Amino acid sequence: MPDNASRSPQDRPVWEDGWAPDTSRAPGTRRLWLAGGLAVATVVACATALTVSGKDSDGAPTAATPPRVDVSLPGLISFATPSQTPPEGDSGMAAGQEKTPTPTREEAIRSPTASPSASEETASRPPTQGAWRSVRAVNHPDRQWRVSGGSVRLDPVGSGQRGDAVFRLVAGLADASCHSFATADGRYLRHRDFLLRADQHDGSALFRQDATFCPRRSPYSGAVMLESVNHPGRFLRHRDFRLRLDPYQREGLFLADSAFRLVDSPAP
Repeated sequence: MPDNASRSPQDRPVWEDGWAPDTSRAPGTRRLWLAGGLAVATVVACATALTVSGKDSDGAPTAATPPRVDVSLPGLISFATPSQTPPEGDSGMAAGQEKTPTPTREEAIRSPTASPSASEETASRPPTQGAWRSVRAVNHPDRQWRVSGGSVRLDPVGSGQRGDAVFRLVAGLADASCHSFATADGRYLRHRDFLLRADQHDGSALFRQDATFCPRRSPYSGAVMLESVNHPGRFLRHRDFRLRLDPYQREGLFLADSAFRLVDSPAP
């Protein structure tokens, strides 16, 4: 029996079974092909990811990216220099409602006189509705408005006749969202030359504007400031115990002198 019969194929020399290594292919070629394919797949995956992320950035923001805030939208808080006029409010006007521009005293005087309409004739009559009020100063609580010699002063409570110190609070003659003050004898409080006085209604547009005051918020609890409807930025205040219109000031004395409390009072 031949000697090589007991040998395994692995132990046989190459020249005995005719096998020889393949020298037509460089060693490691298969590995190179696999590495190249993996590199191409990686490049394709990266390119696809960049394309998708680019589309996301052009469209709606993703969950990982917070949306941008448009600072021009209303309702956002902005920090700016405080206005020199107090904020409107507590006047019965809706928020953001604009008041109809009213002519100045000079424009009203220059305008041609027209026959009074039915509403003007009604406004010129003594008011029959409205609650009676006395008006007291915040920084002089023992003093109240009182008509004296046609002008309005800040006099001690209880001085003079009671009918001179109570007023019927009615809808504003020039702006129904504001107030007008009628006296017991049918006159109205109006400003003239920036002084508050009681005059008979003459039916003119100027009178209605002079006699209309809009309540604004006051820094004092339970008090209001009264702004002239035809002189925006001017408020009723007392000075030397006379009631007058003065431009708004952001200082303590003015804020105190222009704060008033409307107190319920029985009819005179």
